[in-house]
Amino acid sequence: MSFELRRVQRLAGASLLLLGAAATSALAQEPVQQPVQQPAQDKSSAELPAITVTAPSPIVRRVVPTRSPVHVARTGRSRSQQHAAEATPPAAVAAAAPQQGVLPIVTNQFATVTVVPNEEIRREGGGQLGDLLFSKPGITGSSFAPGASSRPIIRGLDVNRVGIVENGTNSGGASDLGEDHFVPIDPLATNQVEVVRGPAALRYGSTSIGGVVSATNNRIPDALPSCAPSFQTYGLPTKAPLATAETSPCVTAETRSAFSSVDRGVESGVLLDTGGGNFAFHADVYGRTTTDYGIPSYPYLNDQTRSVANGRQPNSATRSDGASIGGSYFFQGGYIGAAITQNDSLYHIPGIDGADHNTRIDGHQTKINVKGEYRPDAAAIDTIRFWAGATDYRHNEIGLADPADPNSDGVRQTFTNKEQEIRTEVQLMPFNARFAEVTTALGFQVGHQELSAPSPDNPGTLFNGLWDPNNSTRVAGYAFNEFKFTDATRAQIAGRIEHVELHGTTPNFPADFLPDGTPQVAIARNPSYTPKSGSIGLLQDLPGGMVGSITAQYVERAPKAAELFSRGAHDATATFDIGNPNLTIETAKSVELGVRKATGPFRFEATIYYTHFDNFIFRRLTGVMCGDDFASCGTPGAELNQAVYSQRNANFRGGEFQSQLDVGAFQGGIWGIENQLDVVRATFTDGTNVPRIPPLRMGGGVFWRDDNWLMRVNLLHAFAQNNVAVIAETPTAGYNLLKAEVSYKTKLDRNWFGAREMIAGVVGNNLLNESIRNSVSYTKDEVLMPGIGVRAFANFKF
Repeated sequence: MSFELRRVQRLAGASLLLLGAAATSALAQEPVQQPVQQPAQDKSSAELPAITVTAPSPIVRRVVPTRSPVHVARTGRSRSQQHAAEATPPAAVAAAAPQQGVLPIVTNQFATVTVVPNEEIRREGGGQLGDLLFSKPGITGSSFAPGASSRPIIRGLDVNRVGIVENGTNSGGASDLGEDHFVPIDPLATNQVEVVRGPAALRYGSTSIGGVVSATNNRIPDALPSCAPSFQTYGLPTKAPLATAETSPCVTAETRSAFSSVDRGVESGVLLDTGGGNFAFHADVYGRTTTDYGIPSYPYLNDQTRSVANGRQPNSATRSDGASIGGSYFFQGGYIGAAITQNDSLYHIPGIDGADHNTRIDGHQTKINVKGEYRPDAAAIDTIRFWAGATDYRHNEIGLADPADPNSDGVRQTFTNKEQEIRTEVQLMPFNARFAEVTTALGFQVGHQELSAPSPDNPGTLFNGLWDPNNSTRVAGYAFNEFKFTDATRAQIAGRIEHVELHGTTPNFPADFLPDGTPQVAIARNPSYTPKSGSIGLLQDLPGGMVGSITAQYVERAPKAAELFSRGAHDATATFDIGNPNLTIETAKSVELGVRKATGPFRFEATIYYTHFDNFIFRRLTGVMCGDDFASCGTPGAELNQAVYSQRNANFRGGEFQSQLDVGAFQGGIWGIENQLDVVRATFTDGTNVPRIPPLRMGGGVFWRDDNWLMRVNLLHAFAQNNVAVIAETPTAGYNLLKAEVSYKTKLDRNWFGAREMIAGVVGNNLLNESIRNSVSYTKDEVLMPGIGVRAFANFKF
């Protein structure tokens, strides 16, 4: 669906009316704000706000704020009631972000957590999470269609091993079913992104064996707007009267807008929050549009005969828009809220085949989410939390059946995903076990998914799409236990068990996967699995403000539907995929060591890891070429690589490092240097390479910042990737990615159109105009990353 300004205006207007009608109560409440217990950054010996993370662990250790006698007299609560009220969970935190430009280091988790705070998202931009995280240590994006479809890849692991959640529930969509599919979470409507590795991924499921990317926003409010009345405590409203000025509904608004030169892109969003009495409401609407983006050189490595107009990547334009409205009700000891979100995207697929057929994807997702929290005044239970979500996703892959006939334009394939999920957690009160203070959290998760991928190109045949309709059900339970031996020494033991049942069909393929004249028939397959996982970790404070961690985990993963039931052409990967219903559970045994420091002028985090996979599931290319159906496999002129889902043992090892050093004062601010390094090496046990692994990258730069300004220049060098698979993967050249940015943040006196805060700036990307190819992309030999460009942005809060 295309971005239409009138449609956006109508949605925004409707949201304003709904918000205005909803906020009619008189009394309001203020959530207690509690930052994560991690050291703050330093700036000229001043303490900076700490970063708050919500995704890594279900266990939240709290600090009870001190209350004045006046407050206690007004509330009239018992000591246990005050503790229950004041121990606010992360879900209700509105903590301050670190000063812009300060490297956010999380030191209170048992494995590395990468955080992209709100202000960094606003500066960096990007239409997809993979674009936003592209240069983070240990992370990159799939970049199948830059700006339109780019899924995060963590330590060389992608799709079925990386989970993506929004506000605690699965993002839905079909990005794990095909690299050309978009992730239905737009950074324009996101407030923070957390990338979680290690044992914490057990919280979300075995399909997150490589990590979890968690996006959060305020679509389900967990606190009243900051301008609401401020002396009441979250969850336990007092009956004391307030002044008339304090009883009026409170409304805050934010606008987010940007322009990019490389793709003539325009993006804009409006976010609204209001609250009064026991209610809080949120609405947002956004849209973006781009043309074909500029590139430094000819994009097609293996075909020099095609024309490329005006130095732009052919068939790379994008359009997307979305809107959401939600609200929460706050009651004694907790809250419950819900939101409905619509995501729409229409984008073109670059590459030779995409350009020839004018291929584009028209995707739509409707998502309903519910979440809540209850803090009973009980001796044993601290907090009960739950999340629920339902997704209805559908996209059409549109293009020309005959490149020479414009009248042959139509739907080539359709993907649908109907998915539901419920997750509940119970955190118990800490108890003294003599040797340690023990805190336990128990979780239960249920999910159901129904997939289909029909195609009208081969009606009435077995191969009329990538797979027949199939469904899966997952039921899981998990437990996290944290042991606080002393303030300096903590440990964690976690475990998860789940049961997975899948129902689908596969053809009766011959053993050598070559047509032998036998008619193919559909065979029902109903495999089930019971993967079990566990982890243990130690967190130790070290001298000099450092924190060390060591974790070990054993994780089992059940195969997913695409790995079991595929039996058709997959244009995104240029493969003819053949699922394997005999796949067994994949097992990963990992060890990770880390050292982090978040205080003082020198801040850093360093991590090394090793993972051994038993029965690693991958697409094994057979060397046979196929067309659109199995009967064409092995025939001359076929263009798709036959790929059979297979299993082999594999080893992944690598490390990440990033740091920031405040060198000294200059012109009223602080100047310093920063650097980063990441490497992953992945091989099968026979020494051959696992395909599509990121290259060694290293970089650094200089910065200057004060309370308002941030200036930065950074160069990231990616080395050539020559460790490629034996079949159908080519080496990738190295590149230099030079970026520079200037941004300004300030408070306003509301005389400027009523705005109270502004952040604006300019970012230069790929300033060397290098021809960048992403080694993990299936289309890297045909699609260049965007060339030199400037992005100007401005955000206002009202």
